[in-house]
Formats: sequence, C-alpha cells, structure tokens
Amino acid sequence: MNPVEILRFAVGGLAANKVRSGLTMLGVLIGVAAVIILLAVGNGSSQSVKDSIEKLGTNALTISSGGGFGASSGSDTKPLTVDDARALADPASAPDISTVAPEVTTSQTAVYNGTSHTVGQVVGTYPAYFKTSNSKVDKGDYFSADDVLNSRKVAVIGSTTATDLFGTASPVGKKLVIGGTPFTVVGELATKGGTGFQDPDDTVIAPLPTVQNAFTGFGPVSQILVEAKSAGATTRAQNEITTVLMGTHGIKDPSALDFRVSSQQSLLSTQSDTNKTFTVLLGAVAAISLLVGGIGITNIMLVTVTERTREIGIRKAIGAPRGVILGQFLAESTLLSLLGGGLGVVAGLIGSRFTIVGIKPVVIPASVWGAFAIAVAIGLFFGGYPANRAAGLRPIEALRHE
Repeated sequence: MNPVEILRFAVGGLAANKVRSGLTMLGVLIGVAAVIILLAVGNGSSQSVKDSIEKLGTNALTISSGGGFGASSGSDTKPLTVDDARALADPASAPDISTVAPEVTTSQTAVYNGTSHTVGQVVGTYPAYFKTSNSKVDKGDYFSADDVLNSRKVAVIGSTTATDLFGTASPVGKKLVIGGTPFTVVGELATKGGTGFQDPDDTVIAPLPTVQNAFTGFGPVSQILVEAKSAGATTRAQNEITTVLMGTHGIKDPSALDFRVSSQQSLLSTQSDTNKTFTVLLGAVAAISLLVGGIGITNIMLVTVTERTREIGIRKAIGAPRGVILGQFLAESTLLSLLGGGLGVVAGLIGSRFTIVGIKPVVIPASVWGAFAIAVAIGLFFGGYPANRAAGLRPIEALRHE
C-alpha cells in the first residue's frame, strides 16, 4: 500500500468519527495557541518595559535611598534631600553631570468642574526633570525655574489625566483642584504609552516646593534623576555621584552606602534576566496544554484500535503486513496533531493581535514553528503505542473480537 492510500484510509478513519476527531484536534489547538500567545505576552511585556527604560536615554541615572548588603541601617541612614541634589549640580564636584532633578511623588485626587479623577502620580520636581525623563510637551509649555523659585501653583499634566478631566478640550490655561489646592495647567505631555501595570500618562508634574508645601512637606525627596553629559560619561558621572553623596552623608566605607545609583543599562540587564525567567515559566505552563493534547490523542487512538479490532483482523487475514497497519494508525494520529497544530498556529496568531491585560503581545517566530513541530512530534510519539498495539494483533484473535 503506497503512502497516498495510507493517507486516504487515515482520513476516512478520522471522518468516520468527526466529533471525536474534532475534540481531539481542539486539545492540540489549545496547546499550540497557548504556547504562541503566552510567549507573545511575555515578549510584549519585556519589549514595553525595555522601550520605557530606553526612552530615558542611555546617559540617565536614578538615585534612590537605601543600600545593598552591608549598607548602614537605623539612625545612621540619611534620606536623599534637596541639599544632595544641589551638591550634585555643582560642576566643580561633578563635572560629568549635565542636569539634576530631585523629585517627590504622591497620589492625589484632581477635580475640574465636578469631574473627579485620582491621579496615579503627582510629581514635584525641577524643569530639568522633563529633559532627563524624556517627557515632551504636546500642548502648552513646561513650567520654568522662576515658577520653582516662586512656588507657583502651575502644573504640566499627562495625556490620560487630561482626557479624564477635560475630555477632548485643551487643558492649557484651565484651573483644576488637586488635593484641595488649585493649580493652573500650563502644558500637556505627549502620550508615552504604558505596560499595563502603571500608566505613565496618568501624571501631574508641578514645581517641587509647591508640591512639598501642599502635600509632602519639606523633608526627604523620593529620588534624584541625573543626566550625564554623554553616554560615554555615564560611568564617570556614577562615580562622581557616589563620591559627592558619601561626603554629604558622612560615609567613609564605600561598602556601607545608604543610597543606590542605577543606570539604564543596569535596569535593562536586570529586566532582561527577569524576562527570561518569566518567559520560561509561561512556556512551561503552555507546554502542559500540549502534553494534555498528546494524552488525548493516545486515548482516542486506543479507543479507535479497540473499535476496529475486527477490521484489523480481516486486513491481516488477507495479507496486510504489519507495516501497513502501523503506518495507517500512525498516519491518523499524526494527521490529528498536524491539523490541530495548524489551526492552533492560526488561532495563536489571531489571538496575539489583541491587547491582553494592557499588554500588546509580540509574537516570537521561533515559538510558532517550535509549537507546530512539537505538536506533530507529539502526534507521532503518543500515537506510537496505539499504532504498535494495532499492528501487533494476531489475526485469529482479532477476527474473534465482537
């Protein structure tokens, strides 16, 4: 019997039980689609975070309170302050630093004409923040250094905040009340887009002393953003930050720092390692679905062999060799996985076109071919036992089967 005839018999065998064959293919379809979509979600999340980090620029540095292992603790720990930012802005002490922007962060409710909105981030900072964080104004303008010096109640708002409070109207020049304090909107930021966990466009940025006076008090700052003069000067700027802050914090031992300096490159490296673990975990979860689909193929093929025992006996009695019987049942199981895998690829690619939990999936080409190839291999592997069992039946015993 040639391969074409074997394939024809396999198709006929599957067509005889359409519902059963369809449900078996559905199991493989779900497994393949799950692998493609879950890995695409993991990759999309990674890409979104990477883009957000890269938007800050390769020469941006973030200083935050708290040290690593061996850092000072208790009453010896000093928080970051505006004085630390002033010391870093001194070109004599830190010649490789271009701009410094201390910031305090809080969350407040904003109200405009009866419309209320809880702002995710109310940031108090200096004008240098906009350049360092790559925050560009789409409408209006930034607030100025003079606004900071005079503690003016002005603000630049994100596009999400603008839409929720003002709808399609321009917010520039309008007054809104944030946490009971009136602010005049001087600008609206261009949309950045988010990862789904925190919306960077849901923000209000105002002069540092204004936010401190209204909400946080004149104490420590949340963090300090620093921009090196160039990407090549980042390492030197990082060393200068460490030296200056060790002086302002009275630290003698470099291993007992009470602050951390993070570069975008280190954040990218950490994010990349985390994403690999996350992607492997998602792939392992999805692979379970493929395994379940394979077990389903074994189950259905065993049932098929039992139902067609007498047919197998007749074919063997008239001279059908073991290889033909083996080939037919292997062809049926492989065809199930082939069709199920193909439909799973289509379903996975279609599903990856939709935003999932705020994340835009990015398909990994290797996952498509890999999932399909594994599905076909599963058909061969899990169909091997039922096929071998069918081929091993003795004709006389098969003919006696009721």
